[in-house]
This record gives sequence, structure tokens and C-alpha cells, in this order.
Amino acid sequence: MLDESRLPWANGDADGSIAINPEGRAGERDHAEARAPDERKVQPAPEQGRTDARDEAKPDTGGDDKADETADKTAKRPSILRRHPFIVLLVLIAIVAAAVGGYIYWQTAIYPYESTDDAFIDSRQFAISPQVAGYVSEVPVSDNQHVEAGAVILRIDPRDYQAAVDEAEARIAAAQAAISGADAQIAAQQAQVVEAQAAVTQNEASVQFAQEEAARAQQLVRSGAGTVQTAQQQTSNLRQAEAELNRSRAAVTAAEKQVGSLQAQRATSVADLREANAQAAQAKLNLSYVTVTAAQPGRVVKLTGAVGQYVQTGQSVAMFVPDDIWVTANFKETQITDMRPGQPVDIRIDAYPDHEIRGHVDSVQPGSGTAFSLLPAENATGNYVKVVQRVPVKIVADGWPQDVSIGPGMSVVPTVTVRAKD
Repeated sequence: MLDESRLPWANGDADGSIAINPEGRAGERDHAEARAPDERKVQPAPEQGRTDARDEAKPDTGGDDKADETADKTAKRPSILRRHPFIVLLVLIAIVAAAVGGYIYWQTAIYPYESTDDAFIDSRQFAISPQVAGYVSEVPVSDNQHVEAGAVILRIDPRDYQAAVDEAEARIAAAQAAISGADAQIAAQQAQVVEAQAAVTQNEASVQFAQEEAARAQQLVRSGAGTVQTAQQQTSNLRQAEAELNRSRAAVTAAEKQVGSLQAQRATSVADLREANAQAAQAKLNLSYVTVTAAQPGRVVKLTGAVGQYVQTGQSVAMFVPDDIWVTANFKETQITDMRPGQPVDIRIDAYPDHEIRGHVDSVQPGSGTAFSLLPAENATGNYVKVVQRVPVKIVADGWPQDVSIGPGMSVVPTVTVRAKD
């Protein structure tokens, strides 16, 4: 049996009761817990009855002791500000410096600018097509070659069109000859008109003389000095002279009408000449079309024309990209609040990030991109969901790099300075 009086935390009273020493028991508890594993190995298990009696005799004060001890330690422990004042100060300084630095960075690197990655190089590229049909005889350019204005891109066999020019010039010569012939006929006919008019004058004189002779003969017959036969003869002469006068007058009229007919023929010849001149001009124009040239400086891309190929009128043989290119940036409508033409822009091309390009805002489209699309949005029908629209902005570079190839469709990231830096 365990003698409880020998325990360091138990004191016996005169009446045989056991007084518990809390301080001694607390210290002994720590020591007992350290050696408990070894004692459990060698000490036999106590009887159930004695264990219960001992447990009833021991008051449960361990929980209160622990709480008191923890409260004492907490009350005596200083705050972290007193224990590490310099560290706290450094942390506060770092927080303030980070806030100030963040504000300065926002003011200088974020707030003054508006940027978007929905931007690309744009231009008014077009297809190169011949205006006449024929076999290609020469292609003096190659793919992606830069050409100046007036440079030859393609030639078509000109022989058919040269023959058309020669034929039109022959028609011109024929029309001119017809006009000359008509002029000569008109001149001859006008001479006949003059001759007929002279005959009319002569016949008029003959009629007048015949009238006088007939009148004299009639007077002689009435006076008995002349014969009736003579009077009848003079009357017949008068009628013949009058008939001749009428014939000459009709000849004048016929000659004059013949002049009009010849003049009409001449007008037809003149019209033929004009037609021939027009045909000659068209033939010469078609002959000039056999040589396809560049209308402005730029690059020839997607070249499909080849020597010996038969091309139709309007058939695409290449694409042409002019040197006049710009940036189309689709900014959100909330980004163009302070955006105005003339504001400076920094342009970064994804393909050439090491090239620094400067430019300026040229114009802002008066409307969103969807408003000018093939199928514009109909917000008045169906359920409406508000979506931030994008507005195209044209940006012109002050100067493009000459050592790299830049063309339509290449992605860029423009950054527009829309607000003054504080």
C-alpha cells in the first residue's frame, strides 16, 4: 500500500486528514509526468478500491492553477510595440513608402495613358487587275517587292491591240478621204449651180426679146403692115423662150439640191471620221492598258500573274499595299473620354518590340464599330444586355522603320497620352 504521507505535496494533520499542498503538487506533477512512462512499466496496477478512495481524497485544483498561471504570464508579458519598436517603425515606414510609390506610379504610368491590344496595322490595299485580256508577255516584279509610282508590274502581248490601232487609223484616213471627195463634189456642183443660174439669166433675156418681137408682130398685123404668119412665128418663139427659161430655172433648183445632197454625204463622212477617231483613241487606250503599272509607291504581294498566262479583263494578278499605312485601334468607349486628335501615341509592334515608334491620333470614328458592320445590332428587339462598345481610332505614325517589313493586319499595342502628367 502507498503511503500518501510520504508524498511531498501531502501534509498530515493531527486528526489524520491529509492537507494538499498545491505548490508542491504542481511541481511534483511535472516531475511525475516526466518519469510516468518508466513507473508504469514496473509498478503493478493498484487495487480498484484503493484507487477510488485516493481519488476521492484528492481535490481537483489543477485546472484553476493552470488558468491562474497563464493569466499571470499574460499580464506580465510586454506588447510587441515595446518589445520591437524599431521593427514596427520600419514596417510602418515601408507601408507608407509603398503607398506613396504606388500613387506616384499610378499618376505617372497608368492614369495619363490609355492603351489597348485590340489594334492592328491598316491600309487601303487593293487588287491589281488588267483592263484588257490577253497573254502575259512579261512580269518584271517579284513577290513582296517594293515599287515606285509608274513602275511596270505586268505586260500583256500588245500585237492584237496594235492591229486595232492600225485599223482605226486606216478608218480615219478613209473618212478623211471621203470628206475630201465630198468637198470636191460640192464644189463641182456649186459650179453647175452657177452655170444653171447663168442659163436662167440668158433665157430671161431671150424671153424678154421674144416678148418684144411678138408684141411688134401683133402691132404690125393690126396695122396691116405685117403678116399673120410672122406674128404667129414670134408668138411661138416667145413660148419657146419661156419654156427654156423654166427649164434653166429647174436646172438651178436641181443643182442646188444636189449640193445639199453632197453636203449631207460630207456630214456622214465627218461623222465617220469622228467615229474612226474615237475608235483609234480607244484602240490606243487599250494598247496602253497592256502595260500594268503601279499608281503609287507600295509593295506587290500575292503575285499570281505569270508569263504565258491568259488573263481576263478585271482578273486579279496581284495585291498592292501602298506605303500609306496607319494604325486602327479599337478602344473601349470608356477609354476615349479624353482622347482628342493630335495627342501623342507610343506604338509597339508585336513583331518588332525593340522598335520605338512615335505617332499621333489622327481621328476618332463618330460611332462604334458595330454601327457600321454588315449586320448592325438591333437593341430594340429581344432581351437587352449592355456590352461596352469599341470605337475605332485612326493613329498615324510620324515615321515607320525602314529596316523591317510592316503591313496590314500586324498586331500593335498603342499607348495614347490623353491626360497631362502631374
